[in-house]
Amino acid sequence: MSALRPRWRPNRLALAVLVGVSACSTLPTFEPEAVLAAAPAKPQLDGARGPLSPEQSKAVLAKLAARAPDTGIFDRHLAIEEAVVGSPLTVGNQATLLQDGPATYSAMFAAIESARDHINLETYILDDDEVGRRFADALIAKQKKGVQVNVIHDSVGTLFTPKEFFKRMTDAGIKVLEFNPVNPKNARKGWDINQRDHRKLLIVDGKVAFLGGINISSVYSSGSFSRSGGSGSGGSSGRPAPGKDGKAWRDTHVRLQGPVVAEYQRLFLSTWAKQKGAPLPERQYFPPLQQVGNQIVRAIGSSPDEPFSLIYATLLSAIGAAETSVHITMAYFAPDPQFLAALESAARRGVDVTLILPSQTDSWLIFHAGRRFYTSLLKAGVKIYERRGVILHSKTAVIDGVWATVGSTNLDWRSFLHNDELNAVVLGGDFGQQMEAVFAKDLAASQPVTLTEWKRRPLQDRMKETFASIWEYWL
Repeated sequence: MSALRPRWRPNRLALAVLVGVSACSTLPTFEPEAVLAAAPAKPQLDGARGPLSPEQSKAVLAKLAARAPDTGIFDRHLAIEEAVVGSPLTVGNQATLLQDGPATYSAMFAAIESARDHINLETYILDDDEVGRRFADALIAKQKKGVQVNVIHDSVGTLFTPKEFFKRMTDAGIKVLEFNPVNPKNARKGWDINQRDHRKLLIVDGKVAFLGGINISSVYSSGSFSRSGGSGSGGSSGRPAPGKDGKAWRDTHVRLQGPVVAEYQRLFLSTWAKQKGAPLPERQYFPPLQQVGNQIVRAIGSSPDEPFSLIYATLLSAIGAAETSVHITMAYFAPDPQFLAALESAARRGVDVTLILPSQTDSWLIFHAGRRFYTSLLKAGVKIYERRGVILHSKTAVIDGVWATVGSTNLDWRSFLHNDELNAVVLGGDFGQQMEAVFAKDLAASQPVTLTEWKRRPLQDRMKETFASIWEYWL
């Protein structure tokens, strides 16, 4: 059972600066500088065979720091990351950025085809459409070849996916678990319809992991940078197709190999256990892992079951420590007062704070709830751009070119309080440069929002913002 417990635990000194924490009702008051002061003098790093020696850790950090734009900036973010979460950072990983559905699905199908022992899939949406059926067929085919497949799907996210879709999987021997069933008669751990599993995670043979913002649905059928800009239909999901004009969905995923994959495996198995899923067949869920790259990665999973959102804490502290730039691309943006203040404070002290947000969305309420913050952000010097021609669904950030995150977490109350979320934090200049390149590409396809123009927006838009703000806590 010890393998089911996540290895990360909030640092005690970090907890000391969290005031008024309540997992179900509010967000913590967080002081990044206090956490930085409490940071360990020598961050602990883990490799493929466990903790590195002080000499090994020093050599790894020196190499990464040399590649960063500024060694002091890298050290500052390293210390912040270690202090907030309090678990070893994992070295020897390879992180590969994946943009949009076609590239991501291609890499995922290749990994599934290569599976020899097991496949673990956790997703919010799994539609009964062309893409969803391709995944189902691929998973069933591997199960029939003796590869154990285990699937967790959120009950709300798959509300319109027919039961027959999952029955075909279970009939083939796949273990399927519905997260927090909407029907209270099916509840296994207490009925809480508001707590949702928003994670998107695929693990193959315990050696490769995929995570980010991409669900399993035909709305991702085309790339957002393609000339056609078209996208597949929403199938039988009951959700809107990707915009009435056929806009493609813009999203980001990451493929991970190396020792950090074991951390995501623990998070998957922990969720299965907490949801009281049936015992899983014995498989080699934790195979020996080799160092395959030079990237430091931390796996961060947040859940309402924890005292506070670790993703919220680490992102807020990274922004508080920013010295040169904060570049965020975000699908759903409705920040709490503390997060809003952190962005504005960074801009006022001269940090380049730039947000790429949607120009259209699949969620009307959260779209307008977030727009009511534009005025105060623009007045503080925050730059806001709206991504054109696509449905923006990415959830990424890169800070000072050395701290980057990709995951399922939006900047809204739901992600920080009500959902199970999953992110990867990657430290170092190499991956940071890749993230900056993707950010620049999206920026080139975006329209700036100026304070002068924003003040002239129609009265009806202001009314929508006011109405949507009433519901932002629950969106």
